[in-house]
Amino acid sequence: MKRTFIALLAFIINASLIFAQSSMPAGYYFKTLPNGLDVLVVEDKSVPIATIEINVKNGAYTESPEFSGLSHFYEHMFFKANKDIPSQEEYLKKANSLGMAWNGTTSTNRVNYFFTLPSRNLDEGLKFMNSAIRYPLFLEDEMTKEHPVVNGEFQRGESNPEFNLYYEWEEKMWGADKSRKIPIGDHDVILSATPEKMKAIQQKYYWPNNSLLIVAGDVDHDAVFEKVQGVFGDWASSGFDPFKKYPVPEFKPIKEDIYFVTTSENAQAPVIYIGWHGPDTRKDVPATYTADVFSYILNLESSKFSKELVDSGLALEAYIGYSTDIYTGPIQVRIVPNPKKIKECLAELEKHIDMWDSDSYFTDEQLEMAKSQLAIQEKYQMEQTSSFSHSLGFFWAIKDLDYGFKYIENINKVTRADIKKYVQKYIKDKPKVSGLLLSPSMQQTMGIKKFEDLLN
Repeated sequence: MKRTFIALLAFIINASLIFAQSSMPAGYYFKTLPNGLDVLVVEDKSVPIATIEINVKNGAYTESPEFSGLSHFYEHMFFKANKDIPSQEEYLKKANSLGMAWNGTTSTNRVNYFFTLPSRNLDEGLKFMNSAIRYPLFLEDEMTKEHPVVNGEFQRGESNPEFNLYYEWEEKMWGADKSRKIPIGDHDVILSATPEKMKAIQQKYYWPNNSLLIVAGDVDHDAVFEKVQGVFGDWASSGFDPFKKYPVPEFKPIKEDIYFVTTSENAQAPVIYIGWHGPDTRKDVPATYTADVFSYILNLESSKFSKELVDSGLALEAYIGYSTDIYTGPIQVRIVPNPKKIKECLAELEKHIDMWDSDSYFTDEQLEMAKSQLAIQEKYQMEQTSSFSHSLGFFWAIKDLDYGFKYIENINKVTRADIKKYVQKYIKDKPKVSGLLLSPSMQQTMGIKKFEDLLN
């Protein structure tokens, strides 16, 4: 395809901003535009479709209490009127005319919006994305209609028997900054969302230098870079780093063990959450990979953890997980104990935690199996271009694209010594938050007034 002289000159000027292709798999191409917009192109010509996705470093971690849940509300408003499309009805009509499937998600560290459509409609899809990301109108009547929709998602969450446990556990884990870890937000804040608050979020975070555009599928990377420059090139940079101008506060460490009991009428069985403050991608990147490997080992059916808690009959379910994060990733154990053996289950769990850094707790075979299975999962996901684009956006938001591209390489570097260091630094003998969910009738029958009753 021929380029104009101006487009060619821009390409040459920005050549230094293109990632060395050796750092990425074949078929992946990266460039940063002069306005700061990161652009990743993934060529996959197996099917004549393309995915256009934009990621913004926004989400719960940017939310002070008065904005709790509004990054999610903003996500909903993305699919409404903008300067080129006068209403949601017209938005939907246009999306349907392009053969487009679309959605968005809001998490702790990013908001993403994505369209999948026939690749022949790529040009129109890019224009459609440009209008939606840069020129939302935040019409008051559309916001009023959306209040119960977004709040309804919150209410559906509340219908889950574990919701009370989840919400209170988050409050105990993060204290006054809990709004920065709970994407679903707060009822009252959601229902009070205004156009002014939407514009405030836009002016803080919705800038090209805080965004990643991914175009994946049946496309040519040179052509895509040229098209993207033409469509998004005049999107002005903010001129500031949002996270220097609006810094995210550090989470206060847990200073002592915290215990609580919460109830829900919907609870059918007791559930226990236990959590610690773990590593993050600013301060301890290697430990974030180690956390994934360690969790996978423990969750194997053959693990000592599974056999002596679940297979023994002490628990119906036992799981440990870690959530990779920019600011203090949480480590969480979730246990569904045998209602008749809650004390014994907790006592056994404490024994296991004390053994997690021992050389004999897992075998060499289990360590290698965990790394192998994590690598297989990652490779399998890479074969699904559209879904892998979502993962790449997440990696970019929490650290950078290399965090994802080198995931398998870094997983395979994890050693026993790394796991021991991780357990000793973040878990063993460290302050934790422990919560127990019961129904009111279970609480009365079991005579459990406070969590500490289980520790005696």
